[in-house]
Amino acid sequence: MGRIAPYLLYEDGAAAIDFLTAAFGFEEVMRMEDGGVVNHAELRLGEDSVMLGYPGEDYKSPRKADHRSGLVHVYVDDVDAHFERAKAAGAEIIMEPTDQEYGDRRYDAFDPEGQFWSFATPLSG
Repeated sequence: MGRIAPYLLYEDGAAAIDFLTAAFGFEEVMRMEDGGVVNHAELRLGEDSVMLGYPGEDYKSPRKADHRSGLVHVYVDDVDAHFERAKAAGAEIIMEPTDQEYGDRRYDAFDPEGQFWSFATPLSG
């Protein structure tokens, strides 16, 4: 069995957890802190996980570095409802839900530190 769990770096892990749970519906499973800094955390959406941690003082978030290095693509049951939740929570929407020629309905958003997220629902079963 193989599972992939992206590990994202955040300058402010606590704020990232607050945003990811409110906007994208993740559930906080575990958090390890040292002196108020989130060194490691695990969030879950359905059966899948994403982990995050503090990379150290020399790290710059994608927003501060002014570039993207990747994205996290997540399948959800109802992309339109998920979009409405994310938008209401203040996610920076890059693309509203749109039917894609490859068979997904997808929207894209940035979180406050500039991590790029893509959420989709397959158009057919």
